[in-house]
Amino acid sequence: MMMEFQVSQEYFGFNTHLAYQGTLFEESLRTNTHAKGKKSEIGDILEGKIYKHSRTGMAAVVNPGTDRNWTGHPFVQSSWYSFGRFAWDHQLTAEAIAEEWSRMTFTNDEKALELLKKIMMVSREAGVNYRNPLGLTHLYQQGDHYGPAPWTDDMPRADWNAIYYHRADADGIGFNRTKTGSNALAQYPKTLSDIYGDLNQVPEELMLWFHHVNWDHKMKSGRTMWEELVHKYYEGVDQVRQMQKEWNQLEGKIDADRFAHVKALLKIQEGEAVRWRDSCVVYFQSISKRPIPAGLEKPAHDLEYYKMLSRINYIPDPWHPAGNSRKLK
Repeated sequence: MMMEFQVSQEYFGFNTHLAYQGTLFEESLRTNTHAKGKKSEIGDILEGKIYKHSRTGMAAVVNPGTDRNWTGHPFVQSSWYSFGRFAWDHQLTAEAIAEEWSRMTFTNDEKALELLKKIMMVSREAGVNYRNPLGLTHLYQQGDHYGPAPWTDDMPRADWNAIYYHRADADGIGFNRTKTGSNALAQYPKTLSDIYGDLNQVPEELMLWFHHVNWDHKMKSGRTMWEELVHKYYEGVDQVRQMQKEWNQLEGKIDADRFAHVKALLKIQEGEAVRWRDSCVVYFQSISKRPIPAGLEKPAHDLEYYKMLSRINYIPDPWHPAGNSRKLK
């Protein structure tokens, strides 16, 4: 029994975005599958405690390249390290591993370490928020998997298209995987299927993976589904901007070269987060026919502009955040 994790940032900005995956590994390993009607965390299954497997383990898809540091973005290395640490001890925490890595990589300064951990621990969720909040998925461009393209509907296989996953229409958004839909929930233990199949119990971060939800459905925040979706996209951008502010406080605390490198990459990430946010919000607005909530900065362009960007098919040059890019062949 083995589990394969994706350490590579194929869906998290490649080597231009900061997205520490340790929080994903911890979340996955701590997930209770309720196997055999009792507490059965995935980490315990992989250890052989639940099914008594004699051969267990964790595998990883990684992304070494020709950069001197192998990963391009210095922080991608933290996900490699985190995977290795969890493979040996699934009871560790992502935060403890982040501190270990930061001490070995950057500094032992306690104030600097707190900032580094703060940035790392929010980074993956920020990426989820400005790409695929509330259980959405597969909204990226086909081919490079880098930028947003939630409108994709022309691929030869249904499940290569973004619209297959989000199912947005005039009534709502999300994929119904309950017994009234695809019934994928039949694969789950009853304890989980009862939770995930109930719109009032399913965790909101998984809601649109399991349910087609009306745009006006009231969320825990008191907002409608439409308003919550938009706020999540904007929250992701705000989180990246906060990461930039916190990184700037590290100037002089770590070496100048890597400080400048990550600062330039965070500038790219902010621009790409805004592009993801605006592309998705404008597209889903064209379907929901509802206004962007008051007080939020409005997207700078119309839907056709963002569709045009997805056709350019580019990855920014990390050392030129002002806008230089190279086209992929």
